[in-house]
Order: sequence, then structure tokens, then C-alpha cells
Amino acid sequence: MPERQLTKCELELMEIVWRRQRVTVQEVADELERPLAYTTVMSTMNTLDAKGVIRRCGKISRAFLYEAVVPKGDVQRAMTDDLTGSLYGGSVKSLMMNLLGNNSMSGEDIKELKAAIRKLESEK
Repeated sequence: MPERQLTKCELELMEIVWRRQRVTVQEVADELERPLAYTTVMSTMNTLDAKGVIRRCGKISRAFLYEAVVPKGDVQRAMTDDLTGSLYGGSVKSLMMNLLGNNSMSGEDIKELKAAIRKLESEK
């Protein structure tokens, strides 16, 4: 089973892989917002490959192409579940209360959250 807990650096690279769908190491290095050495990007891509999150799916000239094996939503859910378990004792309510208390939500965010809660209520 693929590893779904990723480091901050791995997530930075995966954002590019998910967006581009198929990429070379050089393409990832070129799109990063911060400068990382090609060898660092290559090592991180190899780690993601070993974790089963991406895989080699071909070649362009001498460069390997990589694609995501694990959808972004699966990683988001797994990391949110881990955060909820480790910091909030498994309490989704505590996580949500903490998120709501940081005053970073716009009016539109609140409207969407209320709609999502209404939908959950109607499904239960």
C-alpha cells in the first residue's frame, strides 16, 4: 500500500506532479517556487517512487517521466486523519473548532462551510 504521509518538501513536488500529470525531474525543479538542487529534486522523486506515491511511466530522451499513483484527495484525507489523531485525540470537532477560531475564513468560506454542514446533516 502506498505511503500517504508526506513531508513538506514531498508535498511541494507532488503539487506539481498532480497539476502537470506527467513530469520529468527537471520540469519539477524548474516549477518549484524555491530553488532546490536538481539532485535534491531527483532524490525526493526517488523517495516518492519508493513510497509508491509516484511511478516512472516512460522516458523523454534520457529523462524519466513520472506520474502520480495516489490521488491528491487520498493524501489530504490521510494527513488530515493523522493530524486529527495526533493533535486532537481523534476529535474532528476539536480540529474544526481550532480552525474556526483562527479568524482566517472569509465570508464566502463561511457560506461554503455552512452549505457543507447542511449537506452532512441531510445525509444523516
